[in-house]
Amino acid sequence: MAIKRLTPAVPIKWLLILAGGLWGVVGCLLFFQAIFWLKNLTWPVVIPVVCAGSLMAYAAYRFAFKKIAITNIDRILSYSDESCIFAFQAWKSYLIIGIMILLGSTLRHSSLPRPYLSAIYLTIGGALFLASCQYYITVRSYKPKQ
Repeated sequence: MAIKRLTPAVPIKWLLILAGGLWGVVGCLLFFQAIFWLKNLTWPVVIPVVCAGSLMAYAAYRFAFKKIAITNIDRILSYSDESCIFAFQAWKSYLIIGIMILLGSTLRHSSLPRPYLSAIYLTIGGALFLASCQYYITVRSYKPKQ
């Protein structure tokens, strides 16, 4: 019982907001990093990179990130009225986040040309940002269990 009192519990609605916020913030950070790399390049280089990154972002969102977000949302909605604040992600997702951070750092420090890297960052950043919208849509219609 003492452990239960020490658990930092929050309402389900806040878990949804926290998860969506994290996905959205990380998506924006990746997006702005890509823009930073592209800002000094000429338009004939920038336009194809932005178009490719945007198209790939939508595809990644549509075929992968949206399904992951909906699965995560369904998991969060299955909890009781309040749950641990760290439950906004499944425990295995924390490992995946660590691997993605390591991969991002490795790519950022690689010799890959910045336009190619920008397209990758636009893709992942855009997909994360679009998927974050799934959480906010759910928050708008969320009704606590009675």
